[in-house]
Amino acid sequence: MLYHMLKLSMLRTYLYIPDHLGKKIKITSKEENKSKAQVVREVMELGFKTKERKSGGETLLKIAELGKKYNLKGPRDLSKNHDKYLWDHYEG
Repeated sequence: MLYHMLKLSMLRTYLYIPDHLGKKIKITSKEENKSKAQVVREVMELGFKTKERKSGGETLLKIAELGKKYNLKGPRDLSKNHDKYLWDHYEG
């Protein structure tokens, strides 16, 4: 993430952050000999990558893996009658 070398366009923005995060940014900046802006960009990139990994598709695959692991079975007609299984219990 060498922003200054890649000559990416930058958006100037102002954020209000809690004091404890400001202190962490300042300490990290000094420890790593980087600007505070660079530290914030790197942390944001990492945070977004972490969020992207938690997509709905991956979550469904993990649920399916648990089902296989514990040999769980659902109704055989679930794909045809999914609305029935989702909503019938709400109709009273």
